[in-house]
Amino acid sequence: MNNILTEENIKKLREELDYRMTVKRAEIAKEKLVAAAHGDRSENAEYKEACRNYRENDNRIQYLLTMISTATVIDDSKADKSVLGINSKARIKFVEDGDEDTITLVTTLDLDPENMLISIESDLGKALAGKKVGDNVEVDAPGGKYTVEVLEIL
Repeated sequence: MNNILTEENIKKLREELDYRMTVKRAEIAKEKLVAAAHGDRSENAEYKEACRNYRENDNRIQYLLTMISTATVIDDSKADKSVLGINSKARIKFVEDGDEDTITLVTTLDLDPENMLISIESDLGKALAGKKVGDNVEVDAPGGKYTVEVLEIL
């Protein structure tokens, strides 16, 4: 994996991990116990649902552990504000059609393309990372290549 994350991202992941390993696991164990008391487990929908919840929670715990252990943690507070990086906001222009947008480069955990929060690990994010005002970059995306100009770093 090796995702680029901030200290704040790691903190959130650890909080969720702690919750899932303690509170959520205990809740699911109680659900399983109550459901098992209803009798035949082979036809017990409540028990099967509790087992499914246990597996889902366990899968999420494994995901969180992997994200935390393989992340590249960066300190975005010490970043050079004259170049684009994590949590940089910029006004860009798509050269081919002249459309302008304001984007924010974020970590994978914070991405929200509908609100122009673009992952630093996406094709556009990789192309823009480290660029300055006036730079033109070619983005090699699955739908084809296109050019973006950095108009302003906000």
